[in-house]
This record gives sequence, C-alpha cells and structure tokens, in this order.
Amino acid sequence: MQKIQSEYAEAVDYTKIEPFKAAMMATAKRTSRFPEARQVSVITDVFHAHGGIYQYNGRHPHLWCQTTEGLGNKNWIAEWMYQFAGTGETYYRNIGIDAAMMAVNDCIAQGALPVAYTDEVASGDSEWFQDKKRSADLAEGFYEACKMSGMALVAGESPALKYLIRPEPPVKSAPSLSGCVTGLIAPARNLIDGSKLKTGDFIIGIMSSGLHSNGVSLVIKRAMGLKDQFLTRLPNGNTFGEEALIPTRCYVGLIEILLKNEVDVHALLPGTGSGVGKVAFDHRPHTYRIYDWPEVPPIFLFMRELGVSERDCLTTFNWGVGYYVFVPGHEVSRVLTAARIAGYEALEIGRVKDGDRRTVFEPIKGMVLPPPGE
Repeated sequence: MQKIQSEYAEAVDYTKIEPFKAAMMATAKRTSRFPEARQVSVITDVFHAHGGIYQYNGRHPHLWCQTTEGLGNKNWIAEWMYQFAGTGETYYRNIGIDAAMMAVNDCIAQGALPVAYTDEVASGDSEWFQDKKRSADLAEGFYEACKMSGMALVAGESPALKYLIRPEPPVKSAPSLSGCVTGLIAPARNLIDGSKLKTGDFIIGIMSSGLHSNGVSLVIKRAMGLKDQFLTRLPNGNTFGEEALIPTRCYVGLIEILLKNEVDVHALLPGTGSGVGKVAFDHRPHTYRIYDWPEVPPIFLFMRELGVSERDCLTTFNWGVGYYVFVPGHEVSRVLTAARIAGYEALEIGRVKDGDRRTVFEPIKGMVLPPPGE
C-alpha cells in the first residue's frame, strides 16, 4: 500500500526530528537522580507525562524559583566553526553548557539551588536535527550542565519553525536555544533578594571563564570583518572562534557552599548583560567603587586590539568577572575561603558607597559607567 504523506508533514518532517528527541530523552534518564542530593526526586514512572514531575522530600519550609533564559547568538559561532574550521568539531557540547548556564547562573542569584531543567531547541528546518554528531554533542553538553548544577533534565521541546528562524549568512542553519531552571530554596530563609544590600558592603568578584554568552553580537560583527574571520589566531594560540566558544562557568558550587556555611550574603549578581556596568544593578542610590580587578581574558584584550573602546568593552563584556558577591566586611574572608575550597578564583574588588547610582571603575583612570539601561 502506498504511504500517503500529509501536506503538513511535507513542511515539517517529524521523522527527521525523532532521533534528536530520542537522544535528549536518553540524556534525561542519565540525569534523573542528580537532584536527590537536594532531597528532590524526579518521578519517572508516569505512563503519560507531558512535563517534568518531581517532588521535594525534605522537611524544611521551602520556596521554588523558576528562571527562563535564552542563549542568544553564541551558537551561530559554533555553526560557523563547524562549517568552515575543517576540524569536524561541532562545539555543541560547549553550547549545551552555555544554554543551561544562562538560566542556572541567574536562578542561583536568589539562593535557589537547581533541581530541574527544561529546554527548547527550535530550528528553522527539520534537517538541522539529523546531524547525529551535533545532536550527541549537544545532549552531552546538557548532561554536563546538569551534573555540574545538580539538576535533572526533565522535559524539552524541539520544534522546526520554518517561517520564523532564519540565520544570518554564511551560516546555513542555527537553532534558537532556551531553557527554564527550577531551583529549590530550602530552608526558605536562604532566599537572597538583594534587600540587605547597603552602603559599606564589600564586592567580591568571582572569575569568569571568558566570554560566557554575552556581547556575542559584537564579537561576531568584529570577527566577520577580519581576513580569517573566526580562524584568526590570538596571541595565546587559540583561534578567535575557539576562544569565543569556551563554555560559560557554572557558579552553583560556590553559592551552595556559601549557603551551607550560612554566610551573610547581602546580594548576588551574575555578570551577564550590560557588562561591568551591571554592578550598579540595584535601583537605590549607591555608587559602586571598583578599586581592584583580575587579569582580563585574552578574548577581551583582542577586542580592544580590534578597536572596541574601553567603555564599550566594560558596558558589554564581563571583562573577567562572571559573578559578584556583596557582603559585609566581616564576611569577606569567609567568601574568599569558600571560593578557594570550591575551586573558584575570587578577589575583593570594591565597595558600595553613598552617592549617585553608577560604577566608578578605578583600574582605568576616569572611567565612570552608567547603570544598566542608561
């Protein structure tokens, strides 16, 4: 009997997507027990589940926090490298980590420890999902992100959005990646909402791994104007593309140890959009005096070589600090010790002062940064 294919199936071929879905489901099973360390169990024996089902088994009064974030443009660089670098490397293991960390690192800023993750990988065509190596690498990246964060991949979505997603040439196809992290705040008193932030607080900077996933549009713009584009060599020997695709650092380990040791944290801030200028995140009138800074990662120094101004760099990139911890003076040494034990490089970089809402970046003479959005 001749198989009849619907007109819809001709537009969106689910037979090309199903292997990708199977790979993600296999990954989800591998992560299902990770939240048990936080007394959360994933219910895996539901006959028809159209979402993640999990429960808290502890006795503490608790809160839940959900954070949804998209990756943005970073996987466009991975697609470019996959097409043109000639190494056969997809870079999608790193991209899987990046996509998850966008939500993870925001979620933990409330004192919420990740327990569940749902993802969406939306492509402009069904064919994108057919590349088994790329799919396997992305699945492995999600697995690594879940393992680092202590969460389970509990559900996902992988649509082909033919009429919506069109990548900028010369990349042929690139999906939009986003996801939602559910974090547990237990006991409920662990909630960190920034209300305790005050004049006199110290600012501790936790080092980044590099670009992370912010300012990517500017990186792409500058790279595509170079003769060798993302294959341009940096002084450290990496190509521009390799340096840009270093995965985003996970800061869960640090926050977990701070909570466990009941450090009096007044505020937490991921170093994402708006660059160093984001330090002035609180809307109350404070001046943030930055008087010390760690070594700047190679990719940012290269952006300076390409003519990006210091001000644009500081208001676009993390510039080497991926997370900020705001604490009273008597807690500074405890934060630095906790960071060292957890394997993070940390530095006391500044103070919260009275004054207009702005960031005074003293490592560069005369550099005053406006608050985000101004």
